[in-house]
Amino acid sequence: MQLMINLREINQNLSKYISSLKAGNDIVITKRGKPVAKLVAFTDAKPLDENQRQALARLRENLKNGFHLGGKGINRDPLHQR
Repeated sequence: MQLMINLREINQNLSKYISSLKAGNDIVITKRGKPVAKLVAFTDAKPLDENQRQALARLRENLKNGFHLGGKGINRDPLHQR
């Protein structure tokens, strides 16, 4: 079930609505009658299968070494401010 709750009500009764999320409801938060956000219950991600784990390991290794696409290599370091 999807509940439409205004922002003030969520602020005043958050614990009550967290319980509602645990019960399986989704909550759309409204402000002045217009939807602005949606709360959904957190679900644990399903575990990766062996092929997915291997692909993730290859991706991480490629990121560590930098990708080379035939032109300039990609290096993440200059993208981050120090």
